[in-house]
Amino acid sequence: MRRWYGQFLGFIAGFLLLRHPVGGFIGLLVGYAFDHDAFSSPRRPAAPQERADSPSGDADVDWAYRVFGLPENASNAELDRAYRKLMAQYHPDRVAGAAPELQKLAETKSREINAAYDRIQKLRKK
Repeated sequence: MRRWYGQFLGFIAGFLLLRHPVGGFIGLLVGYAFDHDAFSSPRRPAAPQERADSPSGDADVDWAYRVFGLPENASNAELDRAYRKLMAQYHPDRVAGAAPELQKLAETKSREINAAYDRIQKLRKK
């Protein structure tokens, strides 16, 4: 959802400052630019995160359990409860109308949660 209030406020401010409809039009254009982030600095793509402790083996298992804050001897019910709680908190659909940074953070966190859950489930099926 795009912001709209910059255009509205820009129109009002431009009209009141110049006391002419052309001022309103100029304010509308400036507000449009603000609403579409034309004046913000360009965002650099984030470097891919690499975990030093996740190559394989025990460190990977420890990481997966740390994501949920559970000990390794936690039951399946505790694991499922922790998974549902974290996914309810970090699911990308919950922050659909939020800032793009928050959406990106939620997507990253939910991927991490899913990867940890899949890793634990795979280990427990062996």
